[in-house]
Amino acid sequence: MELANMSSGPDVILLGLSARQGVRGGLFILFLALYLLALLENTLIIYLICSHRELHKPMYFFLGNLSGLEMCYVSVTMPSLLAGLWTGPYHVPFTACMTQLFFFISLIGTKCTLLASMAYDRYVAICHPLHYPLLMRPQVCLGLAVTSWLGGLVVSVVKTTCIASLSYCGPNILNHFFCDVSPLLNLSCTPVALTELVDFVSAIVIFWGPLLVALVSYVAIGRALLHMPPAAAHCKAFSTCASHLVVMGVFYSVVLFLYSRPSRTASTDLNKMLSVIYTVATPMCSPIVYCLRNREVHVVLQKTRHPR
Repeated sequence: MELANMSSGPDVILLGLSARQGVRGGLFILFLALYLLALLENTLIIYLICSHRELHKPMYFFLGNLSGLEMCYVSVTMPSLLAGLWTGPYHVPFTACMTQLFFFISLIGTKCTLLASMAYDRYVAICHPLHYPLLMRPQVCLGLAVTSWLGGLVVSVVKTTCIASLSYCGPNILNHFFCDVSPLLNLSCTPVALTELVDFVSAIVIFWGPLLVALVSYVAIGRALLHMPPAAAHCKAFSTCASHLVVMGVFYSVVLFLYSRPSRTASTDLNKMLSVIYTVATPMCSPIVYCLRNREVHVVLQKTRHPR
C-alpha cells in the first residue's frame, strides 16, 4: 500500500534485486566488486589490442568492439542494481527509465550480432584460411561492426518507441532491478498486442538470426576440425571454439527464454536471477574466455608487465 501511494506520479518504482534488508549490504559489496572487475578486464583488453600491433587482426578487432560494448552494457544496468541494494525500492523518472531501456535493448542487440560476426570470423579462419585475408579484409570487418551497432540501434528505436507510447495508469511498480521490456508491458493499462508483436518480430530478427549464423559457423568449424589430421593446434582450436560456445550458450539461453515470448510475462525472482547472468556474469567472464586464455594476448600482456 505504501509503494502504491508513492506511485501516484509519472515515476517508476524499482523494487530492486532483493528486498531483504539483512542481505542487501553484502550483495552491494559483491556486485560492486563484480562491476569494477568487469570494467577492469574489458579496459585491459581494449588497451592491449590498441597498443600492440601484433593484435591488429580481425579477430581482435571484434574482441575490442565486444569489450567496449560489455563496458557500456554492464554500466547501463549495474548502477540501478547497486542503487536498489543501497537504498531499497526507489523512484526512477519515466524518461530515465525509457532511456535505460533504449540503451539496454540497443546494446544487447549489438552484442548478439557481434557474437555472430566473431563466429563467422573463426569459420573463415579455420575453414578457408587461404581466403582469410580477402574475406576478412579491414573494410569487411568495419562493415560487420558498423552493421552490428546500427542494427541494435534501429531495433531499439522501434521497440522503445512502441513501449514509451503506451499508457501507464499505475501503480508503476517494477519487480526488477532495471527497466526491462516485460515488466513495463505488465504496467500498461492499454492493449499491447501490437507492441508484443513488434517485440516478438524484433526478437526473431536480432536474436534468432545472429544465433543461427553463429551455430552454422561453429557446426562448420567442428566438421572441418574433425576431418583434419589430429594435431595439437587442431585440439587447441576445438577447445577455443568449445569455450566460446559455452559463453554463447549461456547468454543466448537466458536471453531467448526471457525475450522471445510474444506475451506479457510476470516478473518473478527467477527472472531477476536470470537477468543477473547476462547483465553481470557474461560481461565479466567474456574477457577471460575470449582473450585472457589466448596465447597471443598472454604474450603481449607479459610484454606490458615486463617491458625491456
